[in-house]
Amino acid sequence: MTNRIIGFDLARAYAIFGMFIVNFNMVFGSHSQQTSLDRFLMLFNGNSSTMFVILAGMGVSLMANSANDNLIQQNQIKKIILKRSLFLFAFGLLFYSWWPADILHFYGGYLHLAALILFVPKQYFLFGAALCVLIFHGLLMWIPFDTGWNFNNFTYADFWTWNGFLRNTFYNGWNAIFPWFAYFLVGLYLGRLPWKNSHIPNRMFLFGLVLYVIMFFTQTYLPLWIHNPDIVSYLTADYLPPYVPFMLSTSAFSLMLISIFIKLGNYVEGKTLANLLAYTGQMTLTHYVLHLTIGLIGLSIIAQKPLTYDILQLPPTDAFVILSYSICYFVISCLITFAWRKRFKQGPLEMIMRKFSD
Repeated sequence: MTNRIIGFDLARAYAIFGMFIVNFNMVFGSHSQQTSLDRFLMLFNGNSSTMFVILAGMGVSLMANSANDNLIQQNQIKKIILKRSLFLFAFGLLFYSWWPADILHFYGGYLHLAALILFVPKQYFLFGAALCVLIFHGLLMWIPFDTGWNFNNFTYADFWTWNGFLRNTFYNGWNAIFPWFAYFLVGLYLGRLPWKNSHIPNRMFLFGLVLYVIMFFTQTYLPLWIHNPDIVSYLTADYLPPYVPFMLSTSAFSLMLISIFIKLGNYVEGKTLANLLAYTGQMTLTHYVLHLTIGLIGLSIIAQKPLTYDILQLPPTDAFVILSYSICYFVISCLITFAWRKRFKQGPLEMIMRKFSD
């Protein structure tokens, strides 16, 4: 832990906990937000995935920082990242048969693109992020966003065709490269900042707070004054499709949380609970796969419902049950991780990926 910034790992632990809530709720929960607790669970939608992608970009950037200006080390890091991108892409496609909302094959795409631009000056990452968003909005004028989708049950009809696969991967999939690679690029930029300097978390938190407040009022109150349904839909869209207001709001929220966890890490580093959470954050790949297999099967047994991805077919499970299960599952995951780390430095899937790539 001494060579790591523990706050990043704490942020990853929070992101995976949020992912537990999002996916357990998506499969078994309510999508009509009828109660206050339903609405609370829905707050994690978008924010957790966004934070996940930004943190992934930061992790790659921090890994690249160790190369400095050494061209040999830079090429070695690029090769490692390219191999990991292939591993995640292939594993994600296999996993897609079980979990149609898979994000791993998209991560493979992000990593592949990142390897090509990893050592450019950091300001180009922000230019690239803006370009990803512009390309996405350009595609919107060419291809209707709902092409291939059945939003009644959130299935994608032609994923396993060339046209459908390319469309889903680059444009209208759950975490398509355009515009989601913009989050990864923001993470690459943030990873270049000197976070051990106490002023950086403070400044980033303030920037995120100001942006979040602006977007909150824009998305909450501006629609009350606008009578054009298309503009209102654009301002209030959530996840699908990921318009600019959604992207700015979720990026700002992630920036605030990352800054908070960085500051928190400075105070709790070395504590048993902090190490417990940090170890969990370092095993996000393993926990991502486990919660979508063992976790979903366990919840289906508790909820006494079949595990189906036709998510609007069955009556929703009570939000309190989903939240309680998510918390208990996260605690158990942390304890298992802590026991695992007594013998191994990486999680099982992380170890396999490193053997493939390093």
